[in-house]
Amino acid sequence: MPSVCFYFQVHQPWRVKRYRVFDIGKDSSYFNEGGEANYNNQRILEKVARKSYLPANAVMLELLQKHPEFRISYSFSGVFLEQLEKFSPETLDSFKRLVETGRVEILSETYYHSLSALFSPQEFREQVGLHREKIKKLFGYTPRVFRNTELIYSNAIAKEAEAMGYRGILAEGADHVLEWRSPNFLYSPKGTKKIALLLKNYRLSDDIAFRFSSRDWAEFPLTAPKFAGWVNAVNGGGEVVNLFMDYETFGEHQWEDTGIFNFLRALPEEILKHPDNSFVTPSESIARYTPTAELDIPNPISWADIERDLSAWLSNDMQREAAKRVYDLEDAVRKTGDSELLHDWRRLQTSDHFYYMCTKWWSDGDVHKYFSPYNSPYEAFIYFMNTLHDLELRIGYNTDKKESLKKSERVKV
Repeated sequence: MPSVCFYFQVHQPWRVKRYRVFDIGKDSSYFNEGGEANYNNQRILEKVARKSYLPANAVMLELLQKHPEFRISYSFSGVFLEQLEKFSPETLDSFKRLVETGRVEILSETYYHSLSALFSPQEFREQVGLHREKIKKLFGYTPRVFRNTELIYSNAIAKEAEAMGYRGILAEGADHVLEWRSPNFLYSPKGTKKIALLLKNYRLSDDIAFRFSSRDWAEFPLTAPKFAGWVNAVNGGGEVVNLFMDYETFGEHQWEDTGIFNFLRALPEEILKHPDNSFVTPSESIARYTPTAELDIPNPISWADIERDLSAWLSNDMQREAAKRVYDLEDAVRKTGDSELLHDWRRLQTSDHFYYMCTKWWSDGDVHKYFSPYNSPYEAFIYFMNTLHDLELRIGYNTDKKESLKKSERVKV
């Protein structure tokens, strides 16, 4: 041992365009494909597909055909799949070919990659249901393991996932939660009976996702034999090494000229050279190993930023106000019975919108800027709130008489 569990998040948001105050009441196309490249969702999706998804999928298919022991898993946001259907059906087909091998697991998540688990139990459950239906329709697959948006996790979210019938859930192996424990074992979430908890080994995951091309890193260059040696070192001190990362790591965050695809192509063979090593999907990991202990995580954690908490999305007044305004509209949107309004409201729940409003400094701030299409967090906030104001007008919502969500209506996290 150990087993290696590869999991990849695959997500692209519907970015809000440069929506000006003069557009309010006149333009209800918040996510259109015209205008500047930074705001053009089609161009961004096609660029990332060309640089990352298509070549990475080609390598993954090659590895699955070459190594019968190789396994991988994905969670696709619903909004990402929408864009593939509309802008890049060939990329969707390439993902389908991977799933057809029978050695790829698809995980469940919120359709709109939202923060609904923190604000609305009903909306959270409905989005998970919508996502499950989308996966069934496109891949003929029913997910058995849950992964919440950006690995946002708590005891309460684990209980919700268990109540929806999932056998496993993913989370960040944050130091402040684990303390002396290792992320290389399965755990049981506190207050649950059957669901298993898989924790990301963030050190080894981030060696690939963030440090691979860093010439300032003491371990540069990272080679497949070197990384396999680190995995081998877990023998006797762990059962499963969970390597969780964005799929865009391959070709987009780490460009092809860094050697990332050659590294990926060589890695399974190097890991499998050790006779005790193997690859597993999350479901196979749950079937193979028994949780070693109960883990109590009452406050939400995530895989974002140094803090590994909710601060990437809810740390400043702009973010908190924007999120509150969105979820305050829930009852009013539902009462309209308008499916288009409901879809637009749900697209505005996508976590990326609040991520772009983050005002952190230093390395975390640089990461937020890298992902944002906007010139500043304040610009992101202005365009988002202008859009939200127009949505309020469309549903006849009186902002002067609005009421906040009652605490009893929110998920206890």
